[in-house]
Amino acid sequence: MSAHAADGSLPLVSVTPFLLLLASIATLPLFAPHFWERNRNKALISLLLGLPTALWLFFRVGSAGSRELHHALLDYTSFMALLGSLFVISGGILVRGSLSGTPLANTAMLGLGAILASLIGTTGASVTLIRPFLRANEQRKKKVHLVIFFIFVVSNCGGLLTPLGDPPLFLAFLKGVPFAWTLRLWPVWALVNGALLVVFNFYDQAMLNRQEREEPGSDLEKVLQHEPIRVEGWSNVVLLLAIVGTVIGKGQGWGNHGESWPFGVQEALMAAFAAISFWTTRRSIHLANRFAFAPIVEVGVLFAGIFVTMIAPLQILNVRGPELGLEEAWQFYWLTGFLSSFLDNAPTFLTFGAAAAGHMGVGVDTPRYLADLLARGPEAHRLLAAVACGAVTMGANTYIGNGPNFMVKSIAEAHGVRMPSFVGYIGYSVVVLIPIFLAVSWIFFR
Repeated sequence: MSAHAADGSLPLVSVTPFLLLLASIATLPLFAPHFWERNRNKALISLLLGLPTALWLFFRVGSAGSRELHHALLDYTSFMALLGSLFVISGGILVRGSLSGTPLANTAMLGLGAILASLIGTTGASVTLIRPFLRANEQRKKKVHLVIFFIFVVSNCGGLLTPLGDPPLFLAFLKGVPFAWTLRLWPVWALVNGALLVVFNFYDQAMLNRQEREEPGSDLEKVLQHEPIRVEGWSNVVLLLAIVGTVIGKGQGWGNHGESWPFGVQEALMAAFAAISFWTTRRSIHLANRFAFAPIVEVGVLFAGIFVTMIAPLQILNVRGPELGLEEAWQFYWLTGFLSSFLDNAPTFLTFGAAAAGHMGVGVDTPRYLADLLARGPEAHRLLAAVACGAVTMGANTYIGNGPNFMVKSIAEAHGVRMPSFVGYIGYSVVVLIPIFLAVSWIFFR
């Protein structure tokens, strides 16, 4: 079989490992939960699908395939350095005490989470805030909606403003998008998160009122009680700021005459900061946060396979993307968002970023092809904004749309919250999120 199709792209069959891997991520937690809960089995599936793809690219596609594998390895290393360092460092910050569990206080905490999500990442903000958020509402009998809106805002939609916020935006940064470019997405960030906070405040008040009517005096006085807030592990806050400075420094070329740092400098600094955090954080803080490496190991083994197997669909979509009929920004927004809801939003962003590049006549054979796309002018900026907004915000539509979603679900269940099923969660998404996304589409991308 020829390694290339007639139009210069890889054959369509080459996307099979990518689709199988993403299908495994979506379905095995539902149909084989005991098998899937072990990271060793996740690593086995990732290896079974990723290794044959890597060998095929190396031996059958030749130098072009080897070059793409090299780029994928570098991107994966940078990606995991950022996520891993944020995970470790945020795990060393312990927020003790709680706010009162009133609707206004809960809304304020979600608003704070929306800001932190763009500063320390959706993963960092979720891990840092979910436990004090649950403690603040420990006396509430109806808690499911609290966790669901937390996932909507803190674990997803809040992370739209910087490359630190969500994996798709960091991958965009690695592919040449300027660090400050995402700040132009602030109107979408403000609309989505503002609408979610308003809806949450009214809904949370209605749930509290309902409980008070059913059992007078059962909740209202209790939720007003709170313990003083105090933060332990302040050295890790400094280390988080160091991570932010490292990402900005690479993008701005600090100390390198304005040129981006060579590969390995940023990654080594992040690894060093994470190591300092882990070895200097008191064990009592890690115990209180129930810190363990299993969640980040899960991300690492799965994304190893994803980064390799997505090489083929990226290249095919870049060459044959126009055949999908994607021309308008709203089409990129909804298709990226739909697939980000059921697949992982990071590779989905790259897939449709490549399609947008192909639509504008830009190839993906250079490591910084998104910079070349943005150089094409305002329409290119609009298309990439649509892809970015769809990937980041619609990752909230399901449990599997973004990595922190499942982490928050697991932590909430460990605290006694009976979270809805996969389909039950989607019911909340359809009612709450889809109308907001329709408004975003109409206002910004039509």
